[in-house]
Parts: sequence; C-alpha cells; structure tokens
Amino acid sequence: MFYAFSHTPTATLTEATAVELPLKLTPGIIHQVDVLFQDGCDHETHVQIFHGNYQVWPSNRGENLRGNATVISFREFYEVTSKLSTLTAHIWSEGATPWVEVIIHIGLLSKRIIQPMAFEELLAAAAGIE
Repeated sequence: MFYAFSHTPTATLTEATAVELPLKLTPGIIHQVDVLFQDGCDHETHVQIFHGNYQVWPSNRGENLRGNATVISFREFYEVTSKLSTLTAHIWSEGATPWVEVIIHIGLLSKRIIQPMAFEELLAAAAGIE
C-alpha cells in the first residue's frame, strides 16, 4: 500500500507553531518514505515526522527535511502497530506567498509480506532440517 498526504502552507510559521498533519496508516511495516518539495519551496518549507512524541524522520532530532524541486526518498523498516498507527508530520514554512504544496508518500506492507519469517522462526526451521 502507498499512502499520500499533502499540505500547502497558508501562513508563515515557525517550528513551534508548525501545522501537525496526521498520517493515518494501517498497521504494518513502513518500507518507503518520499517527501516531495515542489519547485518554489526554496528550502523554506520544513518537514519533521513524529510517532507520538518521538521524531522518526529525519533521524537526528531537532533537524528537518527541506528542499526545492526535490524528492527526498529513502527505504525504511519501521513498524507501526494497531494501537499506534498514526504518525504526525510537522510542517512549517518561513517563506512568503505563493505557498507551495508538500507531498508525503508512505509505502507500507504487512509484516508477513515484507518479513515472511521471523529470525526465531528461521532458526527453528533450520533446526528441524538437521
């Protein structure tokens, strides 16, 4: 499954007043994340993605993703569970109008598809072969 979320800033904001965009997902493993900064963002639109109070991306806390006519794309293996399946994107822009949409894509698969056998199951299966 691929999820798409977008937000167009409509005011000059700071990190402290960032828009919090809920990213509602089904339980599973996030295997791909893409953040598209369209032409015109001019490195003035910032994105951080949180899971609860924990900053997940970028991995170094306090930093943020930004760009201009850029797709920041990376592979991942991050599990979301049924109880905690909503991430939150914090988006703010220090730029002025015209505001430019930021798009976030998240690829998610069930754990059984992306990891058909847990390490413990693999060891148990190998032990049974002897």
